[in-house]
Amino acid sequence: MRKTLFSYCAVLCAVAAGCTVVTAQAPTQNPVSLTIQADKPVHAVSPTLYGLMTEEINYAFDGGLYAEMVRNRTFRGDWSGLLDWYLVEKGDAAAKIAPDHGTGPSTALPGSLKIEVTRASAQSQAGVLNTGWWGMALRPETTYKGSLYAKAGAEIGPVTVSLVNDKTGKAVASAQVTGVGTDWKQFPFTLKTGAVEPSTTNHLEITVGKTGTLWLQLVSLFPPTYHDQPNGRRTDLMEKMAAMHPQFLRFPGGNYLEGNRIADWYDWKKTIGPLVDRPTHPSPWGYQSSDGMGLLEFLGWCEDLKMQPVLAVYAGYSLGGQHVEPGEKLEPYVQSALDELEYVTGSTSTKWGAVRTQNGHPEPFKLTYVEIGNEEWFDKSGSYDARYTQFSKAIKAKYPDLQLIATAPVKSAKPDVLDEHFYVRATENFHDAAHYDQPAAGSPAPQWGNGRYDKSDRNGPKIFVGEWATREGSPTPNMGAALGDAAWMTGLERNSDLVIMAAYAPLLVNVNPGGMQWATDLIGYDAQTSYGSPAYYAQVLFGSYLGDQVLTSKANGVGEKFFYSITGSAAKKKLYLKLVNASSEPQAVDVAIDGAKTTGKAKLVALNAADTQETNSINDPRRIVPVESALAVSGGHVKHTMPKYSIEVVEIELQ
Repeated sequence: MRKTLFSYCAVLCAVAAGCTVVTAQAPTQNPVSLTIQADKPVHAVSPTLYGLMTEEINYAFDGGLYAEMVRNRTFRGDWSGLLDWYLVEKGDAAAKIAPDHGTGPSTALPGSLKIEVTRASAQSQAGVLNTGWWGMALRPETTYKGSLYAKAGAEIGPVTVSLVNDKTGKAVASAQVTGVGTDWKQFPFTLKTGAVEPSTTNHLEITVGKTGTLWLQLVSLFPPTYHDQPNGRRTDLMEKMAAMHPQFLRFPGGNYLEGNRIADWYDWKKTIGPLVDRPTHPSPWGYQSSDGMGLLEFLGWCEDLKMQPVLAVYAGYSLGGQHVEPGEKLEPYVQSALDELEYVTGSTSTKWGAVRTQNGHPEPFKLTYVEIGNEEWFDKSGSYDARYTQFSKAIKAKYPDLQLIATAPVKSAKPDVLDEHFYVRATENFHDAAHYDQPAAGSPAPQWGNGRYDKSDRNGPKIFVGEWATREGSPTPNMGAALGDAAWMTGLERNSDLVIMAAYAPLLVNVNPGGMQWATDLIGYDAQTSYGSPAYYAQVLFGSYLGDQVLTSKANGVGEKFFYSITGSAAKKKLYLKLVNASSEPQAVDVAIDGAKTTGKAKLVALNAADTQETNSINDPRRIVPVESALAVSGGHVKHTMPKYSIEVVEIELQ
């Protein structure tokens, strides 16, 4: 994308407190008759069809998925002064704070915050406070683990670390750090809350009760994380992603990979190892990335959700239009990519595999797809063809089995996969998912539809829809967008012999004022809670109910706002029928199953709304959620009336 352009089963539970359930009205449209040939598969469904695309935008990592509670933990400032940190002077204490660019705990972090305390006591302490990412979310009886790097001009006595409620000014959890001396050292601490009310109106204070000078760097605090991993991810957001059943993760991002300038590219070597050795770098979306979500953390994210990594490597083009000339000048970036592949896949006996082992992960990661650059069609120099070829030759020479993804058409080499991006309105997705009859395999004259990819050359590169979304609604999509998304996904499924991967983008957004740089975004959150948009639940439905074969089908009476997809699984003895009624009127559907016997049982999972503008929000998170019920199958038929503005999955059991 461009600034200039534009628990699991619970989400499917029928008991959806507070959600909107629209009952079906009498149909006013022509009925749709749909015949499924269950014994006549057309082609296989790509096993990696649905996945995730991620990058640092909308405070997706810092202030979002990455569970760090301290904002600006490395004490950066701008023209206005130190960001997110403020002086604390209790009682008659006196102190001053200032950046110290001459002393720090590492080469990566050569500076620090200097606190000079000229008057203080045990009752009147001085220091600093941090406001967090629009507050710090605290819960009762919860343990928070933190650490800080510190040194002092002389023995300064205990350093008190406290979580303080904004409204009462009282500490709800405290710990003391002792032994701070004249050399830099990391000090861990633990903060445990009691019977507090859950809230985000809290901040962190670090104070001393003695005069002297204290230097601080890399102050960090984490809540309980997904699988209790150190330097980990938010549990609620990970669970929401897990419910989508993603098969891959494209990382480290699009624009985030490139940076605004060549100097700002995602240099993966600066994102591995201890946090104190990570210098941070500018995000192209107007804020500094902590790089707490480094290369190994992305790979761990893949492990957590059992996803394939789709690794993007920097190819020498950045957002501002700068590019590296192919040839000798590009060679250091090609070598960086080769080193990165060795870090990911190499054994412990390799140079970079040994570094990965030192970082805590001796087992190599399995890697199939590598993407060369991002949105290279924006490079007006015409250099991508040669740059891609230079990367391709070097990578294929050492890793011949890797599948390489081009991000723009090239002529000098044939990529395995081509990445295409689409950000559109619902009406365009309706057009691109035009209705059709799915022919039997080997039909002499297939009657493909007029949608995108229906008539695409099957001999060309495979397609990766690396970023796509129906852009309606803010900060997260409304029901109209969800309908556009669902219609589009029916087209992806029927063309999943060609389209092997697809990922909605952006994935995440912090809904606090100032937290969003791009609308529309799939999952919204603040410091304490999160919610899925209607489009998110459409993703859940399509990812949760997907067979391994597209089946032959024929439809009659289909209108311009009715869409469907049919896949099946012989192993599971199930058919999965996706139905989309984007009309303002109910739609009667008669489904006939030929070529297989049913058990007489079918499950209906429905998502619908009263209006296209109806949506979910941080204050009304479950207004529109999937609702599950049963359908009868009689004589090989399922007859059903869809409500207006509805997305449905019908799971049919076979004998």
